[in-house]
Amino acid sequence: MSQEPHSQAASPTALASTHFIRNIIEADLAAGKYAARRWSGHPGPAEQQLAGPLDRAPIRTRFPPEPNGYLHFGHAKSICLNFGLAQDFGGRCHLRFDDTNPEKEEQEYVDSIIDSVRWLGYSWEDPVCEGPSDAECNLYFASNYFDWMIEFAEYLIRSGHAYVESQSAEEMRSHRGTLTEAGTNSPFRERSVEENLDLFRRMQNGEFPDGAHVLRAKIDMAAANINLRDPAIYRIRHASHHNTGDRWCVYPMYTYAHPIEDALENITHSICTLEFADQRPFYDWLLERLAEGGLLQRPLPQQIEFSRLNLTYIVLSKRKLIQLVEEQHVAGWDDPRLPTLVGARRRGYPAAGFRLFAERLGASRSDSLIEYSQLEDTMREVLNESVERRVAVLDPLKLIIDNYPAGQSEDCFAPNHPLKPELGKRAMPFGRELWIEREDFMEQPSKGYHRLYPGNLARLRYGYVLRCIGGDRDENGTLIAVHCEYLPDSKSGTPGADNYKVKGNLHWVAVDGAFLAEVRLYDRLFAVPSPGARRAGDPDDVERDFRDDLNPDSIRVIRAWLEPALQHARPEESFQFERHGYFVADRVDSREGAPVFNRTMTLRDSWSSKPGQRS
Repeated sequence: MSQEPHSQAASPTALASTHFIRNIIEADLAAGKYAARRWSGHPGPAEQQLAGPLDRAPIRTRFPPEPNGYLHFGHAKSICLNFGLAQDFGGRCHLRFDDTNPEKEEQEYVDSIIDSVRWLGYSWEDPVCEGPSDAECNLYFASNYFDWMIEFAEYLIRSGHAYVESQSAEEMRSHRGTLTEAGTNSPFRERSVEENLDLFRRMQNGEFPDGAHVLRAKIDMAAANINLRDPAIYRIRHASHHNTGDRWCVYPMYTYAHPIEDALENITHSICTLEFADQRPFYDWLLERLAEGGLLQRPLPQQIEFSRLNLTYIVLSKRKLIQLVEEQHVAGWDDPRLPTLVGARRRGYPAAGFRLFAERLGASRSDSLIEYSQLEDTMREVLNESVERRVAVLDPLKLIIDNYPAGQSEDCFAPNHPLKPELGKRAMPFGRELWIEREDFMEQPSKGYHRLYPGNLARLRYGYVLRCIGGDRDENGTLIAVHCEYLPDSKSGTPGADNYKVKGNLHWVAVDGAFLAEVRLYDRLFAVPSPGARRAGDPDDVERDFRDDLNPDSIRVIRAWLEPALQHARPEESFQFERHGYFVADRVDSREGAPVFNRTMTLRDSWSSKPGQRS
């Protein structure tokens, strides 16, 4: 079910969990580093911000996805970290779309990202909205800053910090140098300010084809950090943009746009993953140059890097996820086997489970590979506490109670949650014929088997004790029914129940009253911990395809008999099916009175078994 957004109040549990980013923020606040910042109420350059009041938010963070795909599990960690830190310190977290690449971005992704962040339980809106409208407060698009980015680029040209490059992309690469050799200055590096401004404005007017020119920052072609060797900051793209239409013929590079976006939004702590650490020198260089010109307010944002989430048995590469979807290895971006947030939601992973998992992971600067079972265990912990219990028979075998009167029925009562008696009990209809699990009967029992076999006693959970008589088989030898007798004075909840001590305990639903439903038994999408990784014995010159490691048994669709209380389950309503695991009513395919259930996970981790052979 959907989660309520977090309040802006600090979370005592989260505050108790410390890590290096939290320590940096605490030190900054103690030193009053950002206390003099001003905020006009919406993004803008220094002139606009300095005219506003002191910023009421002690810190500002941001979650800045590119709207070119669906969010995955790694994004959940970043969302929880950025929104959680802002929440815990009484600050604000902005949701900003880094939409600087018009060729890959779509409104579909914008809508999905907004929905996923809300589902995780976070809100970017202030209690008293400071933005242009309540609905959009602290919801921003980089493309709305393009005018300022152009202004700042022209300032860099006028101040001698940028020039128009007319070499081809291949020529630029060949002159860039290596990690051990300096690059070579472009023959166009010393163009005059006037020529650079003229060319850049003609680029904006659409006079040149794609790739004819780029605008480069002028830093140092001999810098040890290759990212400071005159990086490109604007390129020509004749493409329609999802937000700005056909207004622009030039678009900023991500590394140029991102720090400017942070500064315009008064971001204090720009938290990103480790792969951006080498870009931090350019991030700082650019903001310093613009602040020197009075275009940005000080103190400037600081970039802080942390390790991204790496989990076994999944892939988080956007390219690989696109392959899985486009090649139809999965049934779309919300396939419950896919590590997208829409897939996790459809599978029944609770949003609270992601928040708890992220809190326990914290943040570090060291890359590590987390066992997928840790994520599942966190989800189980949340589900075990929060969801009600129900009964389902997934592999049905008919049980006939020979001495129970035909046509008679009664109610047995089962607790909705064994740890929450305040949730009460529900009635389960009981009659002469029941459905039980096929594995609950053996004609020749193995050692330690305590369920039904001829002559043995076993208890129907919430019902009576049975004595097994035997089974019926059809002409092909297939078992079709089990016969038992019940002990009338043994019903659970009555004084006579204590007279019988039996080891076997059976789940069941009555034939009269149960309903047949589609149940999808999902398992892990990949059969190995590191999809695509080389294995011992593989030739050195052979690269493995991650798709070769797909688990052929990652989904099994069955028809199961469910107790009547499940028939009106609402989409996204989760339950523990006793004995079998956690299940959720599918949010897409369920209909009123005809829910479809997805298995979220089994009751305990059994991945040591061979894939596809788990219950």
